[in-house]
Amino acid sequence: MRVLQRIITATLITSTLFGNLQSSLAAAELQAGAAKVDITNMDAGPVEIPLYARALALKSEDTTVVVITLDVVSFGMIGSIKDDFIPYVRERAFKELGIEPRNLIFNASHCHGSPARNSRDLTFDAIKQAVANLEAVKVGVGAGFEDRIQENRRMILKSGKTIDVRHAYSLPPDEEVADVGPIDPEIGVVRLDNLNGDTVAVLYHFSMHPIMGSPTGANTADITGYSSQVIEENLDSDTVALFLQGCGGDINPISYKDMHHPREAEPLGNRLGLSTLRAARKIKTTDDSRLAIFNHDLDLPRSNLAERIIQQEEQQQSLMASIGGTTLNLKTFMQLSNKHGLAEAFPTYHASRYMHEEKRGRAILSSMDARNRSHVKAYLRNIHTMEELSRVSTNLRLLHMHQQQYLDAERRPIRVEVVGLRVGEFVLITHPGELTIPIGLKIKEDSPFEQTYVSGYTNGYIYYAPTAEQLENRGGAQEDSDCILDPAWEAIFYKKVNELLDLLK
Repeated sequence: MRVLQRIITATLITSTLFGNLQSSLAAAELQAGAAKVDITNMDAGPVEIPLYARALALKSEDTTVVVITLDVVSFGMIGSIKDDFIPYVRERAFKELGIEPRNLIFNASHCHGSPARNSRDLTFDAIKQAVANLEAVKVGVGAGFEDRIQENRRMILKSGKTIDVRHAYSLPPDEEVADVGPIDPEIGVVRLDNLNGDTVAVLYHFSMHPIMGSPTGANTADITGYSSQVIEENLDSDTVALFLQGCGGDINPISYKDMHHPREAEPLGNRLGLSTLRAARKIKTTDDSRLAIFNHDLDLPRSNLAERIIQQEEQQQSLMASIGGTTLNLKTFMQLSNKHGLAEAFPTYHASRYMHEEKRGRAILSSMDARNRSHVKAYLRNIHTMEELSRVSTNLRLLHMHQQQYLDAERRPIRVEVVGLRVGEFVLITHPGELTIPIGLKIKEDSPFEQTYVSGYTNGYIYYAPTAEQLENRGGAQEDSDCILDPAWEAIFYKKVNELLDLLK
């Protein structure tokens, strides 16, 4: 009888322990749900490809995180999305869904399309649907490669200065360019599959301004709108592909200033989408319930630009004073430039006429050609000076704007949210500024995690955030001129990044 009681007791204990283990394992499973909602402004004219708010809800034990990606230029400061967008959506998510406000991560693609006026409520709808779609998933992380669709827009000149490629001003002469900056061709990819093997979501990270636009000027989600479309159409019917903008501050679409072909985003988006698909299909998903988020406030120093403005104004005055008078106007310059470009040795007449004059000891045509070449060079020198002047003046206006913000600021330090997120093997660091590529490359290189990615344009917007070294060029390029940060910001940010990475271990 005692033996039987011991057997029954042991069985009950084993059953209880096994049941507790099963409950623990069930509680620790990773869940995910995804959704997307069209946020295109239908009053803004024709639409090339729709803009979306996409949401990926993640849940493990007591932690719920929602990653929200929007086809918008920013959250606040510029564009039509106002500063109250994130607080409004977070408040609704907390009141109606019980999600910790700072566990919502908002990333802007930085496309320049026009979103709907009610994008706040439409974005909340996407979040609500994603949470309702939560189900057990397996997760896998991989990396793709794409280097055909982007270029660093910063050009290092032989003078030691740096300029950037913008439609706001012209490029420098070819012979003045010494080098160009780096790109990051890596695509970070997270794939989440439900227990039936269907892909719930693909989260993909890449660094580039999606600003190719439309050949007709139509409203568009641009390159990354097409890439997400390619991914979604080639996986399971309900798959949602969320693009995470990386450190795209100094990265343009390839051939951004091409004046001889239409500005088409679709071919570039197709390439990015296919390269992401190639990586996603190689990923093996596993049971991995690791989900962690740390959202910290960080105070960054604001820059006083008064001294740099004085230097820039002195350069502006010097350039204006260097423009000299010439005998040519645009019409005669074009005529002479074409003639001398077509036949440098004999621009005015056939070669035989020049030979005829030479035999008779005359140099009438060749002397006239020499004078005209001098006039063309003088006129061209003025043109290049005016082009440089346009770059200096454009960036000076940015410096004046941000100096006024500095003077008007009630609080000089700039408080930002910096997030560390871990999903399985995937690690993400965020910042609200338009981070440049060297920052992302350094963090990835120094990180203890193999799959580390860095996203600017997240949880707010504070203009460009270039490196301290790039800020030495303040006034020369948009990234260093359209910036409110003091160079000391970079070291402060790296210190916080290292702290977040330690917490995510």
